[in-house]
Amino acid sequence: MTTPHTIAVLGLGRMGGALATRLTSQGQDVVGWTRSGRAPSTVRKTGDPAEAVARADLVVLALFDGPACRQVLDGVRDALRPDTIVLNTSTVSPAEATAFARQLGPSYVHAPLLGSVPAATAGALQILAAADRHTLDRVRPVLETLGTVRHVDDAGTAAALKLIANSGLAGAVLALRDTLRQADALALPRAQTLDVLELGQLGGLVARKRPFLVGEPPTAEFTVAALAKDLALLADASGTPLRSAAGLSGTAPEADFASAATAPAPDAAVLEPLRAYVRGHATGDPAHFRDAFLPTAHIEGVRDGTFVSWRLDDYCALFPGHPAPDEPARTRRVDSLDVHGTVATATMTLVHGPDTFTDLFLLVRTDDGWRIANKAYHRHA
Repeated sequence: MTTPHTIAVLGLGRMGGALATRLTSQGQDVVGWTRSGRAPSTVRKTGDPAEAVARADLVVLALFDGPACRQVLDGVRDALRPDTIVLNTSTVSPAEATAFARQLGPSYVHAPLLGSVPAATAGALQILAAADRHTLDRVRPVLETLGTVRHVDDAGTAAALKLIANSGLAGAVLALRDTLRQADALALPRAQTLDVLELGQLGGLVARKRPFLVGEPPTAEFTVAALAKDLALLADASGTPLRSAAGLSGTAPEADFASAATAPAPDAAVLEPLRAYVRGHATGDPAHFRDAFLPTAHIEGVRDGTFVSWRLDDYCALFPGHPAPDEPARTRRVDSLDVHGTVATATMTLVHGPDTFTDLFLLVRTDDGWRIANKAYHRHA
């Protein structure tokens, strides 16, 4: 099949600019348009997207989200020729991708990209392409200039797979964040830690993003804002909670997503009520619980098969004022801590003889510092 003669790239941001530059360098006739006016100097540009579309056999969309795609397509619809193919590389929701495919019919290719700017520049992207075979054959030479083509049955599936891939990316960078925080707590040198991590399962991410991890970040390749947007799309589409979405909060939106791995650990002050809580169990002295909890707190769970909800005074009355006989063998650890401004959640595991407890805490920052607002627990018999 012949390669489309003129390619219009609508959207010349980080990825769109890299796509247009790559296609131009490979001898394609490319004209680009961008709303911001900023674009690579190597790409021929026009200020009118309809003008770019009118003379193009292939229109490539490289836009931030679904609403941007709809707005641009609505603006150039009358300029599209009947035989022009629209190739959408933007990351959108499965429902949006399906709607675009239904609207544009056989002339639409939904082709989200796996990989960031360096992969686009090198022609090493992984491309999830959904289109009928005839249309895909027409654009395959262009796609293969950009990377490896993986055919997907339909646009909605291609969009969903891209969101799943980005969810895995977010999970990896947050796993790296937790690992680096542990290494910092052990006073391990950052360079030595990264050298070792490159040998393991996070090695590829560490190697690619090392400049961002040692405080020498170049220009962002894929921003926190863009990844957060994709995670929100995934959570909405699946109806399933997505912990990694909240984990990105607190990082500058325009920073590269890898910068989330270097976000500082929460202020140690939020741990103080949890430490007071541990001291209460270790000593049996209820005064530590009064330091840990708000006076209005409730402690709730199932005890001997019956749901109980103690006020703080009732909970404190359960403790005799001295350590349990087997205290030296008991253990307690904080498993997770997530801070969201003035509120936080935490989980803790307590091993008390034959019983293991999982405690969940809601904490609030008051005028007097952090306190536990409520606790719920589960006893593993």
